[in-house]
Amino acid sequence: MPPEHNAGAEHMLVSMLRPLVERGHDVQVWLSRYGRAHTEYEYRGIRVVPLESRLDFPTAVKRADALIAHLETVPSAAAMARGYGAPLVVVCHNTHRPTFRDAAAGGTALAVYNSLWMQREAELFFAEYPKGVRPDSELIVRPPVFADEYATKPGKAITLVNCNPEKGGKVLAALARRMPDQQFLAVKGAYGEQILPDLPNVEVVEHVRGEDVREQVYARTKVLLMPSSYESWGRAGVEALASGIPVVAHPTPGLTESLGEAGIFVDREDLDGYEAVLRKLLHAPEYRLASKRAKARSAELDPAADLAAWCSAIEGLAR
Repeated sequence: MPPEHNAGAEHMLVSMLRPLVERGHDVQVWLSRYGRAHTEYEYRGIRVVPLESRLDFPTAVKRADALIAHLETVPSAAAMARGYGAPLVVVCHNTHRPTFRDAAAGGTALAVYNSLWMQREAELFFAEYPKGVRPDSELIVRPPVFADEYATKPGKAITLVNCNPEKGGKVLAALARRMPDQQFLAVKGAYGEQILPDLPNVEVVEHVRGEDVREQVYARTKVLLMPSSYESWGRAGVEALASGIPVVAHPTPGLTESLGEAGIFVDREDLDGYEAVLRKLLHAPEYRLASKRAKARSAELDPAADLAAWCSAIEGLAR
């Protein structure tokens, strides 16, 4: 299960596991950190096992048809998979070197990348290694966003989700000072130092659970800001597209791939550029065009085909 501090990773993994449940598979998530839950519970058909509630994870691995791991859980999961002969699936959430290094630890049956550019970065990394250590097979699954679960009528605010410096907290604060008559929404992230300006036109919203983000964030958002220094994909942007909400973003490789023609790209250091774009979007004709492009891109990102390939790949690993 994803670490609690990485909401994007959590949403991606859950949205990938749900179709497996729908196809009749027994899906269990064993948490890797202590948290508030102390007993097993069910979430969208997935059985969730808190760290302190069970001591027989090796038995579960021994019985599993496949073991799925990501982020910090990969090294330990890989060791368990090798020990019990379970096929290991590594879901890669970023292009940082440890991600590919852990996937190359030996015995990875399937590596899953969230974008074409991540796959290309992986190719460059694995080119340095002998063929025996690279994953047996690879698959691209773009972080699945079920548009009907996010679509709503846009609101009036300019919004940033996660206000740490890397995501653009300083950009939001500067723009709010430059545009005192415009409402801004600063949604607290679950990790990193949060830059939350004390200004009358900025409303601070506590960290929002995935199931509540439509009503608490997107229903109040007119434009979404994503001036991130790094995004391997950018799930929040794709969620916003479902409602026709324009996304103004820094052109990271992940964001340019995910947002496509719907993205409005401005370098995160160019505050004048961000202000000019936002003021233009406040005019109805420009907004309607941008919103139309957003909805079209959302339709292009329908996850059905990716998830069908994912389920088939997992089923093909069954022992």
